[in-house]
Amino acid sequence: MHLPDNLRDKLKKPLGVLLKDSDVTKENILKNMPTGSFVISVGDATTEKLIKYGIVPSLQIVDGLEKRVKRDLPSGNVKTTLNCTNPPAEITIESIKTIKKAFQSPKPVRIAVTGEEDLLVLPVVVYAPENSIVLYGQPNEGLVIVSINAEIRNKSQSIMDSMS
Repeated sequence: MHLPDNLRDKLKKPLGVLLKDSDVTKENILKNMPTGSFVISVGDATTEKLIKYGIVPSLQIVDGLEKRVKRDLPSGNVKTTLNCTNPPAEITIESIKTIKKAFQSPKPVRIAVTGEEDLLVLPVVVYAPENSIVLYGQPNEGLVIVSINAEIRNKSQSIMDSMS
């Protein structure tokens, strides 16, 4: 599935609560995270920040890039590592299958993406278990925290359905 230009603006709007860069603290993250949530991080900087705060995401999706610049993968213990290929501005069938597999694998799980992980927020939201929280970076703005519910799932599925 490829992202058409007409959807790019729609994706610039955060799917959930946006914590401005200056407000991203462990306390503010935990305030927006119900106890017992299944925590999912998308993005290297987001994953690294959570681990630094002692919050280990059950699912971590990283690509070894930050703003398209190569970087080391975040450190942290993971039980399962999965790999997939996902080119920029796309969501591949392989990525979707890998995300589904990750939800069935021993936690914490890390998916190492060859390509770009940005758009994988969409299938993660669609397939995440109930009581999930997805955190991802909004470039040059802050951290987005999404509580998964039917409305967010439907919106994400609708965006994916609009991709060809």
